[in-house]
Amino acid sequence: MKAIMLMFDSLNRHMLPPYGCDWVHAPNFKRLAEKSASFDCSFVGSMPCMPARRELHTGRYNFLHRSWGPIEPFDDSMPEILKENGVWSHLVSDHYHYWEEGGCNYHTRYKTWEVSRGQEGDPWIGDLTPPSIPNPNLWRGDGFGIQDWINRGHIRSDEEMPQAKTVAMGLEFMRRNASCDNWFLQIETFDPHEPYFTPERFKKLYDYDFSKFNTDWPPYTREKDTDRMLNAALISMCDEHLGKVLDEMDRLELWKDTMLIVNTDHGFLLGEHEWWGKVLMPFYNEIAQTPLFIWDPRSGVKGEHRKSLVQTIDLPATILEYFGIPLPKDMQGVPLKETISSDAPVREAALFGIHGGHVNCSDGRYVYMRGPANKDNAPLCNYTLMPTNMHRTFSPNQLQGLETLQAPFKFTKGCKTMRIKSGAWGGTENEELFKTMLFDTLKDPGQLCPLADKEAEEMMKSHLLRLMEENDAPQEQFIRLGLEPNS
Repeated sequence: MKAIMLMFDSLNRHMLPPYGCDWVHAPNFKRLAEKSASFDCSFVGSMPCMPARRELHTGRYNFLHRSWGPIEPFDDSMPEILKENGVWSHLVSDHYHYWEEGGCNYHTRYKTWEVSRGQEGDPWIGDLTPPSIPNPNLWRGDGFGIQDWINRGHIRSDEEMPQAKTVAMGLEFMRRNASCDNWFLQIETFDPHEPYFTPERFKKLYDYDFSKFNTDWPPYTREKDTDRMLNAALISMCDEHLGKVLDEMDRLELWKDTMLIVNTDHGFLLGEHEWWGKVLMPFYNEIAQTPLFIWDPRSGVKGEHRKSLVQTIDLPATILEYFGIPLPKDMQGVPLKETISSDAPVREAALFGIHGGHVNCSDGRYVYMRGPANKDNAPLCNYTLMPTNMHRTFSPNQLQGLETLQAPFKFTKGCKTMRIKSGAWGGTENEELFKTMLFDTLKDPGQLCPLADKEAEEMMKSHLLRLMEENDAPQEQFIRLGLEPNS
């Protein structure tokens, strides 16, 4: 048995042909849907990048207990469990957050790993010559942005693009090991995450004047007059590299014994709800509902859609079950074997959110966004033994907020954790953005009209409370949201 996961970052499902888009040039996503089961009700769990990846390892929610950070000492890691059970796990990636302190030990869970440098502000090339920046008044004017332009100056061909190098490493692993058994390959690219740095030939796929753009790195902000063309061009680049993976599956005849999962960590707002970006605004379905495709050679289901509600936490469970490895007792995700085969449901409702933001719940129809009960968004703490932000460890000021060692949670294997006061990862300075809202996505798929329905709200609140309790959420999360736990 073999398995491949091809993972993109910040991929909006509404930009893909299998989900109804008829103008983005992405023929290989259409081809993928013809060769796999497409999931119509796949949801994130924890946002954004590294919280989502912790869920890909552990199969349990991250965001109620802590924000961004590494794998914890008590965490069960899917790729590590694979290698401990004789399955070779290999990661190839240009997602540079893996090499920062805030993600510093995810890649080491794999048996082997390879990296490609240069995405976004990755501190890659040391070049003190000021880079040439077009429209210098309209770019991201910080050290992060300068490093991005330095990196770009050292990428001189399509083949040197980070995504191209990442996929090439993945293809080489496939060729080298096609005749071997028991391996898992994760090909993970940062694209189509911004900045939308794309070779010109992908822009030429569209009858459009791309010279009108002053920047290809739009900020996360309110945006009424939106233009998705830069994102579309980058998705077309992703589509080409997806096609290379599919071609190699064909050439090596891997479809007969190799699972293929194509997924993303979360979606992205491309002007919907007058927003561009993620994390700063409510997690509307453009962010929370994700594209997901799975080929399982055991059932051979292809060209079909699945309506059952699934989540990121189900993917590690699916991979472990595929290789015949028992799931750890703390894993909350459910294997999707029967869902792929016959659309068998695995859950009544899904929990999702970001540390300190809304706690959201969906049953596939209703989406309930429960906001903080007070302007202070308190109490809120990180519970961790790895106190780390995105780029570095907690500062001394943050660590001075260490109040006590928390008694073990059910999933910490008897370990106490640090209880450290924290603020919301994305900020909640705009109280209006974090009000409690309910949507009926059957009648209002665009989530344009918040619903006033006491019966539906009580039903969704019940789901939310149950899932929080099953996740052993800290008591202050209930207080922060103005909720009374069931037990």
